[in-house]
Amino acid sequence: MSFKDIFRKSFLEGYAGGEIGTTDIAVTLLCASLLALYIYLVYRIMTRKTFYSKNFNISLVALSIITTAIILTIQSSIVISLGMVGALSIVRFRTAIKEPLDLVFLFWSLALGIICGAGLLKLAVLVSFLLTIVILALDRMPVGKSPMILVVNTDAAEHQSQAILEVVEKYSKYHKIKSRNISSGQLDLVIEVRTSEDEELVNELSALQRIHSVSLLSHDGEVTY
Repeated sequence: MSFKDIFRKSFLEGYAGGEIGTTDIAVTLLCASLLALYIYLVYRIMTRKTFYSKNFNISLVALSIITTAIILTIQSSIVISLGMVGALSIVRFRTAIKEPLDLVFLFWSLALGIICGAGLLKLAVLVSFLLTIVILALDRMPVGKSPMILVVNTDAAEHQSQAILEVVEKYSKYHKIKSRNISSGQLDLVIEVRTSEDEELVNELSALQRIHSVSLLSHDGEVTY
């Protein structure tokens, strides 16, 4: 037996992990599954006001369980872990995450799988509980009111813009003209406003002469403080 064979044998024996019992594997995967279902419920509650993707939510559960299985496999042998690192390094994910909160849940699912696979079940429960409190508390914090978009279609007369702005200033503390478009003798005004008297604003604008249509749109975009 050459020195190379002796070194290889000594290295493999020194770093070979112990076998994980079937009971430990079953308990770990069960806990990971329960906590992954907990993430599923939290994500469903948090996205009640926005677009909900059921497929993404299911993938969070599967991702936690798969990550747990990978960590359990890595613990069994360093040779397997090195081979798995090489195999996973060729995987490329191209899916764009449009919602920042989805990225948080994605990392939460991955971290849960890693923690459960390492056998730190109490830490996994504590982290999940703490994250839930932080996310729900921040979600319920009051934020500034989002501005609204006022769209007015009228005749392209010189005094029309001034009359419209006078009404807007009466009901809105803040306004900004975003777009002014004249086509075929008609004027389209798009104004960003912040008002709590939206119904009165629309009614008074509609009562002006030569007003063809008035629309007031709200959105869930960025908030200006």
